[in-house]
Amino acid sequence: MFMKKEWVAMLLAGGQGSRLYALTKKLAKPAVPFGGKYRIIDFPLSNCTNSGIDVVGVLTQYRPLLLNAQPLVLNEFLGNGQPWDLDRLNGGVFVLPPYQKSSGSDWYTGTANAICQNIPFIERYDPEYVLILSGDHIYKMDYTKMLDHHKKMGADCTIAVFEVPMEEASRFGIMNTREDTTIYEFEEKPKNPKSNLASMGVYIFTWKKLREYLLADDADPASEKDFGKNIIPKMLAAGEKLVAYSFEGYWKDVGTIDSLWEANMDLLDPKVPMDLYDPSWKIYSRNPCMPPHYIAPGAKVQNSMVSEGCEIAGHVDFSILFSGVHVAKNAVVDSSILMPGAVVEEGAEVHFAIVAENAVIRRGAYVGERPELMADKDQWGVTVIGAGVTVGVGAIVPARGMVEEDVGEVL
Repeated sequence: MFMKKEWVAMLLAGGQGSRLYALTKKLAKPAVPFGGKYRIIDFPLSNCTNSGIDVVGVLTQYRPLLLNAQPLVLNEFLGNGQPWDLDRLNGGVFVLPPYQKSSGSDWYTGTANAICQNIPFIERYDPEYVLILSGDHIYKMDYTKMLDHHKKMGADCTIAVFEVPMEEASRFGIMNTREDTTIYEFEEKPKNPKSNLASMGVYIFTWKKLREYLLADDADPASEKDFGKNIIPKMLAAGEKLVAYSFEGYWKDVGTIDSLWEANMDLLDPKVPMDLYDPSWKIYSRNPCMPPHYIAPGAKVQNSMVSEGCEIAGHVDFSILFSGVHVAKNAVVDSSILMPGAVVEEGAEVHFAIVAENAVIRRGAYVGERPELMADKDQWGVTVIGAGVTVGVGAIVPARGMVEEDVGEVL
């Protein structure tokens, strides 16, 4: 027997995260490291905990054995939910991959279908409301304020929106609203947007209403089984009450290499309002038990985040170093992200790059490039070295390089 809950959260952790290329070849997107000691999924999970939500279903396309070639699979990372205070007798965090469904469906066919397949899970708790979240956004948000707005407006669906520059609005799903925040139109990436209120992919539904639409949509063979393309437009067309909830604060979609790099670099900018040190809204995570970092005599570290277990003897500038990273003597790391266990050997240089977990940059190798040194600026981009990859002695990996296999040494 399960205890009734006012609301439950369903976190759409997505599939392989193909836009992150080498970073998600062996790793599910929500488990990609972020910000020196976190993983992307820590942010929505911590938001849930801080908002008093104690039942969270995590929906992922990945089969469990493909979640991560490293020892840390998503199931193990989440574990019993203890780091996020979600190890509850009457609740907790649950990974809900498609293979658990008895109908034999191998994959979720869309975001709406993912929720529809898990109606039995939701109904265990008989909730009044369901919070739908995306798993690839970095932000801190009190969902209770959004729920209060939903109740106050008597809404069937409330959609969190974020103001974007008008010139960028055509890249987003845009909500057109009246003065009272009710939504009268939804446009997916409009060429000529009427407003700049972009959907954040955060929804609160009155459960009885959502359940009705999920079942009808799932039975529609022409539907793509998607919230943005099907559920929301169908609810609008039927005259249901949809309202917008404006979010003010930092929000970043980290579904691409460039946006993931930018969001990490934002943490080093004091002007960016993403405070990881706020004791009133902590971001929780499962962290390794390692000794304090060590900065060797003669090493130089400036404007960087350095986590536990790091050993630095070289030069690190405007970079984020995760736990257990080694930067050897005369090595240079600039404007880069070094994920857990990455090694940069003596004399090697890493510029404007993301080096994934346990990758090794051997002696004298040169990875990435500073944009001002590029003859053709259009060819510049962030360089990515995949997990466990070794870049050989003296090898060169150019700007915008995407390395998934070992690179041989250059003699």
